[in-house]
Amino acid sequence: MYVPEHFNEPDIAVLHDLIARHPLGVLITHGSAGLDANHVPFHLDKVSGSLGVLHCHVARNNPVWQSVLTGDQVLVVFKEADAYVSPQFYPSKQVTHKQVPTWNYKVVHAHGRVTIRDDERYVRGLVARLTRMHEAGETVPWKMTDSPADFINTLLTAIVGIEIEVTRLEGKFKLSQNKDVQDMTQAGQILKARGAHAIGDAMLAGAQAKTSE
Repeated sequence: MYVPEHFNEPDIAVLHDLIARHPLGVLITHGSAGLDANHVPFHLDKVSGSLGVLHCHVARNNPVWQSVLTGDQVLVVFKEADAYVSPQFYPSKQVTHKQVPTWNYKVVHAHGRVTIRDDERYVRGLVARLTRMHEAGETVPWKMTDSPADFINTLLTAIVGIEIEVTRLEGKFKLSQNKDVQDMTQAGQILKARGAHAIGDAMLAGAQAKTSE
């Protein structure tokens, strides 16, 4: 990923936080079947390895787990938000007319080594963790024990686990940091007013940080 210095987010804790809050990643592989991409929810273990370990599962019928081999390099892409930015959003456009359209976004690329985990104990533990994590906000959280044991056991045999030891993390937070504070502020305010709160808030925070420099 091309990351100009002003869009680079190097803080590992910040990148981990984005992954934890937006766990649906794009798993990109280049195995025996060629280039492939799968959209999969991940569980991030922040403390294992030097940069964390990602865990997910796929359907046994999904060829991805047989296309790659343990030890192969893979890439997982996580995105928090994105928004189109019109030149009209920038006050300086009205003066210089030297602005063009762009697209702002916050993404994390996690590079790593894959391990195929085709074992029931791993898969059961992963599904339990994912369930607890995503059901935590429900009034009555669903539990695996809410369903008959034989039903759950049958479903667990239909999935295969994938573990990815993260070896490199890249964060690109493109938030108009290459613009002046006034342009960044007004564009952020307009995006918020149009419902793009995540990008708008991030741009306003970035503009405030610039003001404090």
